[in-house]
Amino acid sequence: MIYTRLPPKRKRPRSGIERGPQRVWPHHERFVRSNPCSILGCQITPVQFAHVRSAANSGTGLKPPSWDGISLCVTHHQQQHEVGQPAFERLYHIDLFAIAAAFVARSPDQAMRDALKTQEDD
Repeated sequence: MIYTRLPPKRKRPRSGIERGPQRVWPHHERFVRSNPCSILGCQITPVQFAHVRSAANSGTGLKPPSWDGISLCVTHHQQQHEVGQPAFERLYHIDLFAIAAAFVARSPDQAMRDALKTQEDD
């Protein structure tokens, strides 16, 4: 027997787990990457979007949300991963979460800022 059409696509069974809030905001990430490296005096390019991690916003296979991100050149981004976030902050006398908050405040991505505000109100 030859089928002339494909059988209907099966729908995946729902797991019952609700999807969490949006965590990736490409417009904001492009804005952050358009800035120079967050380390004072660094002129290295290209700049990457570096996630700032804490115990509350990361885990195995889970990226922190876009609003917890800063601009770092390739060299400093690699160093952040190699030495760890606390040592990186001490080395450069910076607060990565404060820098990330400053990027959020200046971000042109109003939808992300609204979502963040809504999440803080909960």
